[in-house]
Amino acid sequence: MLFGISPTRPEIGYGYIKYEESQGCEFIVSAFKEKPDLETAANYLKSGNYLWNSGMFMMGAQAYLNALKKFEPEMYEACKRAHRSASNDLDFKRIDVNAFEESPSLSVDYAVMERIENLHVIPYPGDWSDVGAWDAVASLADQDQSGNAIQGDAVLLESSNTLIRAESRLITGIGLENLIVVETRDAVLIANATKAQKVKDLVDVLKSKNRKEATTHHRVHRPWGFYETLVLDHRFQVKRITVNPGARLSLQMHYHRAEHWVVVSGIAEVQVDEEIQTLMEDQSIYIPIGSKHRLTNPGKLPITLIEVQSGGYLGEDDIIRFDDVYGRR
Repeated sequence: MLFGISPTRPEIGYGYIKYEESQGCEFIVSAFKEKPDLETAANYLKSGNYLWNSGMFMMGAQAYLNALKKFEPEMYEACKRAHRSASNDLDFKRIDVNAFEESPSLSVDYAVMERIENLHVIPYPGDWSDVGAWDAVASLADQDQSGNAIQGDAVLLESSNTLIRAESRLITGIGLENLIVVETRDAVLIANATKAQKVKDLVDVLKSKNRKEATTHHRVHRPWGFYETLVLDHRFQVKRITVNPGARLSLQMHYHRAEHWVVVSGIAEVQVDEEIQTLMEDQSIYIPIGSKHRLTNPGKLPITLIEVQSGGYLGEDDIIRFDDVYGRR
C-alpha cells in the first residue's frame, strides 16, 4: 500500500503516482512518473488522477522480502549474507560490511514498489512536505513581511523572498531577491530559489572534482562521540573532541604526530604507555610520537577536550590500534 499526497500545485521536485479505478478509499496504481518539467506537472494537476509520491509505504515484512527475492535476488542474497555474518556489540547488531557492500544500490521504489502488480494507493489530502530541498525549508520557516526567512545570525537590507541559514558566522545581505544562502563551517551555498532542486547536481560536480566536502561532514561521529576540526594548517591541527559517558577511545599510537590534550569539561582517565592518570577540567597531558595512549570517560557527563596535533603528517589513517571495544582495526 502506498500513501500519495493530493497535489496542490504543479511541483517539479516530486515524483508522481498515476491512479485509476477506485476501491473505496483506495485506488489502483497504474504508473509511476519521474520528476516532471513545469508544463507536465501542470497537466498532471489538471487531470486530477495524479498524486505526489510521498515515499511512504505500508507492507508486511515477509511480503516485502518475498517481493525483493523475486525482483532483486542479488540484493536479497547479499543482505541475507550480511545478517548471517552479523555480530553483537553491546546494544548494537553490526552486519557484515563486506557482504552488505555486495548489494546493488537501489531504492525501495525502483527495487520493489514500481514492479509490483495490483498495487494500491491511498490519497492524503492534508499538509505535507518531504523538506527535500532548500525552497521547502524556506516555505516552512518563519518569514518577515518581505518573505525573508532568517535562521541564525543574519541581517538583510532591501531584500525579499530570501532564505539565510547561518551556522557559524554573521551573514549580511543587501538587495537580495529570491535567493537561498546556506553557510556552514566547511562551505557556503548560494542559489536562486527556483534552482533549489539542482543541489544534487552540484554535489555530483564536487565529487567529480574529488572535493572532500561532498562526502564528509565537518563534525565526524565515532562510536565514542564525535570530533570537529577547528584549525588545520601546515604541520598542526586543532580539534574539539567530545567523548560520551562510559565510552572510551581505542588504545592507539601514531607514527607521524604528537598530541596535546586539554580537558575543557568533564573528568578524563588517560593512559599513556603504562601510566594511567585522571585529568580534571583545565588540566592537560602531552602524548609523544609513538606512545600508546587511550582516553576513557568514567563519569556520567560528556568530556570535552581540545586536541592539538603537531607533526609532518596529520591524516586519520595514521592510527595503529592495539585494542578497541568497538571492534575497529
